[in-house]
Amino acid sequence: MHRSRGPRPTLEAVAAHAGVSRATVSRVVNGGAGVRSEVRERVRASVDALGYVPNSAARSLVTRRTGAVAVVIAEPESRVFSDPFFSRQLRGISRELAERDLQLLLMFLQEREDGARVSRYLSAGHVDGVLMFSLHGEEQPLGGAAEEAGLPVVFGGRPGWPGASADPELLYVDTDNRGGGRQAVAHLLERGRRRIGVITGPLDQTSALDRLEGARDALTAAGAAPPPALDGRFTAEGGERAMARLLDEQPDLDGVFACSDLMASGAMRTLRARGLRVPADVAVVGYDDLEPASWADPPLTTVRQDVERMGRIMARLLLRRLALAPDEASPSPVVTPAQLVIRQSS
Repeated sequence: MHRSRGPRPTLEAVAAHAGVSRATVSRVVNGGAGVRSEVRERVRASVDALGYVPNSAARSLVTRRTGAVAVVIAEPESRVFSDPFFSRQLRGISRELAERDLQLLLMFLQEREDGARVSRYLSAGHVDGVLMFSLHGEEQPLGGAAEEAGLPVVFGGRPGWPGASADPELLYVDTDNRGGGRQAVAHLLERGRRRIGVITGPLDQTSALDRLEGARDALTAAGAAPPPALDGRFTAEGGERAMARLLDEQPDLDGVFACSDLMASGAMRTLRARGLRVPADVAVVGYDDLEPASWADPPLTTVRQDVERMGRIMARLLLRRLALAPDEASPSPVVTPAQLVIRQSS
């Protein structure tokens, strides 16, 4: 719709057009809570009809908010852009923030020195809050730097540093990784597999450690020995290398639990290269149920976690900490269920 180049519409003009108070328009424009959904939609319609554009500088002075949220991923860019896990989680985060007119600022940890750079940026008042995920054991100071700057933080994945579990203010979103690992290996045992190996992610990440512990739980319950386990770095190439080493060490292996779909796809490439059939010779189970599971040949049995939903929950928890969303109850950590999805690879 064409709009004339007349005087810039004011907050008062929007209020008159929508038939509400100036304060109500301000709350809607600034993402505040306490406005009924039908009133919020009427105000937004008036904003669109009049072509009102908030003055971001003035809004920042009034609200002391920047309108931006930092998403810190403790991985190099090359891994983030090659792993569909991250795109799914970012999609969930982005959609939730966009509904509150908040911008997403993406930051990576390419090198160890990047931690200091990210900490300085967070301390400089450029963002209103922080979402952090894929943290490794040594990255606890990042969260501390954000908190020292007065920024609310929500973590993706259960933080594993000493004392984290006893911190009542710590917010995170995770999936039931231990339960998922238990389901994966219990399924292999039910299929008659007895010589089972595990390809883990880096064990300084709680997701990898918990999935391995779940695998051990299932084997212990079956009276079996702990599984041979090798780190595949949560990458397809790492899965290939770890599978090759597992076969070198245990040539009669008949089942593999790879703790991500990417590692499972790499493991199956190695199995094919060694002349082994999936699942006739070696059954394979992955974890995530993302695109690599459906691309696999044969289609991959895997443990599903709703990654996009987890991203949205992370953003919602942060919005509640920022008082930009209704606070029905005190925010607390969220652990989503894991569900085995059985396909032809097992």
